[in-house]
Amino acid sequence: MSVRERLYGSLGAARQLVREMAGERDYENYLAHRAAHHPGEPVQGEREFWRERTDRQDRNPTARCC
Repeated sequence: MSVRERLYGSLGAARQLVREMAGERDYENYLAHRAAHHPGEPVQGEREFWRERTDRQDRNPTARCC
C-alpha cells in the first residue's frame, strides 16, 4: 500500500469519526436500526427525525457545550 493510499484511508477514517461525533450519521443509524429491529413499520422522514431530535434535546438538555 502506497503512502498516498494510506493517507487517503486515514483521512477517510478521520472524516467518518468527525461525522459520528457531530451526529451527522444519526439519521442513517436510525434507518439501519428501524430496518433491523422494526421491519415493515413506517419510518420518520429525515426532516421530521431532525426536528424531533432537536425538540427532545431542548426539552431535556444533557451535558453539551452550548
